[in-house]
This record gives sequence, structure tokens and C-alpha cells, in this order.
Amino acid sequence: MLKGRHLIEPRDFSLEELDEIFALAEDIIKNEKDYLDKCRGKLLASLFYEPSTRTRFSFESAMYRLGGQVVGFSEAASSSVSKGESVADTIKTIACYSDIAVMRHPKEGAPLLASQNTDMPIINAGDGGHQHPTQTLTDLLTIRILKKDLSNHTIGLCGDLKFGRTVHSLVKAMKRYLNINFVFISPEELQIPDYIKDDLQENSYYETESLDEVIDKLDILYMTRVQKERFFNEEDYVRLKDSYILTNEKLKNSKEDLIIMHPLPRVNEIAVEVDRDKRAVYFDQAKFGMYVRMALILKLLGVE
Repeated sequence: MLKGRHLIEPRDFSLEELDEIFALAEDIIKNEKDYLDKCRGKLLASLFYEPSTRTRFSFESAMYRLGGQVVGFSEAASSSVSKGESVADTIKTIACYSDIAVMRHPKEGAPLLASQNTDMPIINAGDGGHQHPTQTLTDLLTIRILKKDLSNHTIGLCGDLKFGRTVHSLVKAMKRYLNINFVFISPEELQIPDYIKDDLQENSYYETESLDEVIDKLDILYMTRVQKERFFNEEDYVRLKDSYILTNEKLKNSKEDLIIMHPLPRVNEIAVEVDRDKRAVYFDQAKFGMYVRMALILKLLGVE
């Protein structure tokens, strides 16, 4: 059903299709040796026009663990884009050599443009401040495994909600599940965009600048980094970058079964002391990301 499809934004797949991917990811976690040769002879093009550590490594590790190979570049300067080649021409050329491509690009809409110029499956690995759908798959799988259900949660999203594309994608994805309430915690300057809120029922979200005010009500706390690279003014970044620092002291009033998530990298928004708290799951979350990307690659290539 998913063979040959593109993943540009989370809602490209139905809830049933997402369940298929998550079920396969869970099976890979339990039976990883069964998948070691599934992509032998297949080639993943890794097209990263802006820096990435976790996402790029996660995709490349996923393909290698499936027995496939990876080609590509990790910065635009090392590709033909430095000579002025368009995204459309790049992807038409790459499709001559590869079976599937993953693309990160600083410009919103670039992966969509690529998908419109090839039948090869394109996976959006982040476009500007717009979407990051495979981080969303990672986040959903983490919640599904650790909270046992994707419905009936109060989710606090804290930090840079204006530029954080992982937040935008997660909200769009989670609103499709039953009885989900969002708490948006940010400084006024970094509030979540209106177009995201306009897509939600008015009584399904609450906005505040105070994490202390709401932390005892949360089932999931999703911390985010203030996105320095999206600021035009260094002074504003310096003023806002440490708006929230999660510490053991701040967690004293939180639920025992809270899970603390973060898409990483973190800068200063979660104190290192919190890593020892059993509720801190952000490194488990990073590992789940590799497994869900293995499942996604298999599904888009139609490999059983």
C-alpha cells in the first residue's frame, strides 16, 4: 500500500498506514536479525542541504542495518547546487542511480518540489521551519511504546514553538488521535504560529509562559531548543535562549509516569542531572528513530 509513495508531511499517511509502520518498527526491535539483508542491492540517496547529525546518521544507519547502501552529500556546497543546479534537476539525476531518497533542505517546500519531479520515493527529513515528518514518526513510536497508547494524553510543548518544525509536525499528527490536549509553553515571541492553532479545536489547547504553572498536569513534556539558526537578530536569540531550563527541582511536582521527550540536539533547556531520571526518554527516543526509519524504508520500497 505504501510502496512508491512519498512522505512530505505527517498527514500524507492515514492512521492505518502509520499503524502498519509502527507495527513493523516494533517487530524490527524484537527481531532485528531477521531484517539484516532486506535491502541488499538497494541504494539510499542521502541529500542533506543543511547540517544534521541525528537525522542523517539515523537514516544512514537504518539503511546499512537493512543491508543496503548509501550515497549522497552532507552540505549543499559539496553538490552541484553550488553550480546553480535546481532541486528538480538534482532529483531527476539522483533518481537515475538510487532507489529512494531522503532530503533535508533549508527552504520550505523543497522536498515537495523534488517529489513532483520523480517517481522515486522522497522522504522529507526537514524543510526550513515547516515540517519534519520522520521526527514525528519517531515521536509517535516513542509515545506508543512507552505510554501504550496514542490517545488520551495531555502534551506540554515547551520552548521555541515558533520555529520548531518538530513541534508543528507533532501537533498536526497528534490531533488525529482521541482526547488529546495540548499545552503550549513559550515566551510571547516564540509562540506557536496561528495557522497551527487554527487547525485545532478551541478547547483542545492552552497557552502559557509558565512551565511551573502546568507541569503537574502533563502526561508528556516535549522540550525544544531555541533555534538559533532561524533568528535574524543575535540579541533576540541571546535574550530568549535560556527561557526554560528543566531541572530536577522543576520536576518535583510532575507525574510519576510523565515522559520527557526532546528531538535533540539540546543546548541548555534540559539540565544534565535530569538524564538520570527514569522519565527522561530522549535518548531512547533517538534510538526508536532509527527503527521507525528502517520500517519506513522497507514500506516505501515495498520490501517484505
